[in-house]
Amino acid sequence: MTALCDLHTHTTASDGQYTPAELVGLAKQKGLSVLAVTDHDTVAGLGEAQRAGDALGLRVIRGVELSAKEHHNFHILGYGFDLGDTGLARLCEQFRAGRDERKYRIIDFLHENGVNIDLVEVEALAGGEVIARPHFAQVLVRRGYVSTNREAFDRYLDTPEFRQKVRRFKAAAKTCVEAVKAAGGRAALAHPYQMGLPDDELDALTAQLKGWGLDAIECFYPQYTPEQQRLYCRLAEKYGLHQTGGSDFHGEQVKPGVKLSALSMEIGWLLEPGK
Repeated sequence: MTALCDLHTHTTASDGQYTPAELVGLAKQKGLSVLAVTDHDTVAGLGEAQRAGDALGLRVIRGVELSAKEHHNFHILGYGFDLGDTGLARLCEQFRAGRDERKYRIIDFLHENGVNIDLVEVEALAGGEVIARPHFAQVLVRRGYVSTNREAFDRYLDTPEFRQKVRRFKAAAKTCVEAVKAAGGRAALAHPYQMGLPDDELDALTAQLKGWGLDAIECFYPQYTPEQQRLYCRLAEKYGLHQTGGSDFHGEQVKPGVKLSALSMEIGWLLEPGK
């Protein structure tokens, strides 16, 4: 089955700008027929998204983006899993608790670096279950400490000092993949370039992930160079993995310039859970 879709998006349930229902509405306006909602480390927005999709005649695939601990920006996308009391749901609760703990360390780190913002304001902006770095970035912009979200990350929220001092719970990649699979879902490697691995190391990691049950690689993504896209497609072919793609849309206030994608992709494999 080929469909016009975006398989990587975020809502206010994590660090996106739009509510799940609003995101589904935007996808419908763009002409998509399939949308995967893949919030960071939470499935809290999926019910609302699926109800909105049913009302608008747009298929919403249950998704999540899990944080793996072995590399910086190492993320596993899960698709089409069962909801309820699963190991995946319990893992997401661990992630939520870890992020809730981390918000205090982030505010302390910022205060140590001369940034006097109020955690209450960050929490009010977040509004959802997950409080993430983009929420802090938006308050830094609002309070005039930086001009853009990107500058907030470059100066404060993604520096070597920040990564050393401000840690949170992340799971082993094997745990992430196996939790998605045990819940009846499919697992994909998200935006591999963000890990910054040499090609041979990425190849070896892909082989390892395949052994744990990985189903796909995110081969299409707005920030890829043509060379990166070709590499990921080659790895997918080499290891018998499906190709996914998406925008990583968060909304223009969070990630300016990143718009919803409209990719024509084969997604029949995503609609056959457990196979």
